Amino acid sequence: MARLLYRLGAGAHRRRRLVLALWLVVLALGGIGAVTLSGPTSDTFTISGQESSDALAVIERDFGSAAGSGASAQVVVQAPDGQTLTTGENAATVTTLVDSLGGLTGVTSATNPLDAANPTVNADQTTGYSTVTYSTAPEDVTPEQKDQLLDAVDTARDAGLTVEIDGTAYSAEPHTPIGEVVGVVLALVVLTFTFGSLLVAGMNLVTALVGVGVGVVGITIASGFTDLSSTTSVLAIMLGLAVGIDYALFIITRFRQELRRTGDVATSVATAVGTAGSAVVVAGLTVVIALAGLSVVGISFLTEMGLGAAFTIVVAVLVSLTLVPAVLGFLGRRALPVKERAAFDHADSGSLTGTPTETDPIDTSAATSTGRLDRWVHTTTRHRVPTLVVGVAALGVLAIPALSMQTTLVVSPEDGTTQAAAQDLLADGFGPGFNGPLTVLFTGADAAAALTEISPAVTALDDVVTVTAPVPDATGDAALMTIIPASGPTSEATEQLVGDVRALFDSSTSGVETYVTGTTAVSVDVSAGLDDALPVYLALVVGLAFVLLVLVFRSLLVPLVGVLGFLLTVIAALGATVAVFQWGWLAGLIGLSTTGPIVAIAPILMIGILFGLAMDYQVFLVSRMHEAHGRGSSALEAVHLGFKGAASVVVAAAAIMFAVFAGFIPGGEAVIKSIGFALAIGVLIDAFVVRLVLVPAALALLGERAWWLPRWLQWLPHLDVEGTSVADTPAAASDDHDAEHPAVPAGV
Repeated sequence: MARLLYRLGAGAHRRRRLVLALWLVVLALGGIGAVTLSGPTSDTFTISGQESSDALAVIERDFGSAAGSGASAQVVVQAPDGQTLTTGENAATVTTLVDSLGGLTGVTSATNPLDAANPTVNADQTTGYSTVTYSTAPEDVTPEQKDQLLDAVDTARDAGLTVEIDGTAYSAEPHTPIGEVVGVVLALVVLTFTFGSLLVAGMNLVTALVGVGVGVVGITIASGFTDLSSTTSVLAIMLGLAVGIDYALFIITRFRQELRRTGDVATSVATAVGTAGSAVVVAGLTVVIALAGLSVVGISFLTEMGLGAAFTIVVAVLVSLTLVPAVLGFLGRRALPVKERAAFDHADSGSLTGTPTETDPIDTSAATSTGRLDRWVHTTTRHRVPTLVVGVAALGVLAIPALSMQTTLVVSPEDGTTQAAAQDLLADGFGPGFNGPLTVLFTGADAAAALTEISPAVTALDDVVTVTAPVPDATGDAALMTIIPASGPTSEATEQLVGDVRALFDSSTSGVETYVTGTTAVSVDVSAGLDDALPVYLALVVGLAFVLLVLVFRSLLVPLVGVLGFLLTVIAALGATVAVFQWGWLAGLIGLSTTGPIVAIAPILMIGILFGLAMDYQVFLVSRMHEAHGRGSSALEAVHLGFKGAASVVVAAAAIMFAVFAGFIPGGEAVIKSIGFALAIGVLIDAFVVRLVLVPAALALLGERAWWLPRWLQWLPHLDVEGTSVADTPAAASDDHDAEHPAVPAGV
């Protein structure tokens, strides 16, 4: 593989103008396709085959728009303190408001809270609501229509009523991506500090952005041909940007090392792609396995997210192997700091050492260095047992909150929004359960009669406040009934009620099909599906990655250390996420205004993504140790040399990923906010505790046994991820011809 990548890097450098042009053309054509072929995205999560999801499809078929298939808004009104909505002046204001709502563009109906035939006011007559129904789907409600709705509401507010809006027709506007921009800026700062050059840092960032752009426009085009979640593209941006920057960072760092060693740009580019590029391919493949593996759990929206993000990772790898070496060809020696370039300019042969040499890419002369990394790795390996005990214990303590993790798909709106205020008014006026009603659907002959018969038994269940009269469809073969719980939509009592209602129907009905749906029921079903899928998914990705790492390192214990370290990272990151998002600890520091159960899809996505990133760090760090060991260093010396050869890059990569992921926390929607936090804290834990502390200590404790491979596995192929066959190749001559055509290793 290393030799193939060497050829690819040499070709990308030699034809750098063509490579750059091709990527720009792909990006431009993709942008045109995204504009002309894109389709709408969805903000809902359902699992086909689940009772609650199937019920929604049946309701849509049998009841149509009357069941709420179009966009709708709940306009909640509350009388001033000490007054009611039914008094003369307030009643007139409500009637005027309803008339205005009914006349808005795109509105098909607006109910009157004071309608004597079907009132929607509470018993105290202080709070009511109007249901405003639109003729279009939620994503098709225009900003102008939302402004008209807000203007109508403001008129009623001016008359003295408290009026707030909730519902699918008035969803919160997308946040301004200030946090993401700050994350990118911080990544640029880290890159500038790492390279000592703003030019190189900018080149690193721009190539990553090209990869993200191609990936996102590809996903956008796909949305025109299949249903995609709105979270898919955001997740792709988050991951594509992080790994795109990091993969380019690894190749640029190796290029600069080779350029200092040989002085020849073309050879250094090809060697960097052949060596660091090999690790990039393995790392990228691991991430793709973890993300594509989401498809095996059989949940469509997870499959979409996983494949979309995996596509972006593939693009990021291709950019790193082709566009990055091409741009490095344009930069040449300008990729080095000014002082080092000056030394080249004054050297007769164009090399810092006068003549290119076969110096080991790992700087063994630094073995006695007193630098911080040297002191760090010597301390952790000298005190390896206490280091392992303290590190594992600390992560175990951090993981404790994960034992009480609760999940849901019911996302509470941010405090301070009109949506949150509307839900608070409804909860105060009608009870907490009003915001999470359960919908019961019966289908079959005499469905309405069957519902009427069982209604008293439903009313007698715990946590039930109200049961509405059955509403039949036009044929009489289906009927709907609404159950208002006493508790809120995210409470355990409401989730229990879903199970109680289903158990009642299973034991007390015959001749009809029964369904229980609604926000909480969908959440219960999706959470159960995710819980069932998680062990299968975890076993799959861990198993495949373990096999891949065995092939890479030709060892059983090194992959085992990597996998166990990942498990520590996951439980610790989950614990921290629960402590902040569910318990509310330090929630103010990240701008979290509401706490509650974790969004159900966050854990499985976090596990998949963190696994891929953790294996990235494992490959980049341990491959240098493996390289040193293969060159004759003792097990302990290999840990020291490999650590000093790769740790600084891992630190920079982790800092960049943390900045990118953390940038999605402020102002993000609930799913992205929780995933961004989990990934940011997970990266910190995995890089700075697991990979830079526990892994060196564990490998030092294992000694030569770490690199042991049973005789019955000796037949496994040598993948040469470290690119030893390339790194050992004598540098090409630095004349004009060879600069354009670097020497290819023997046998390529």
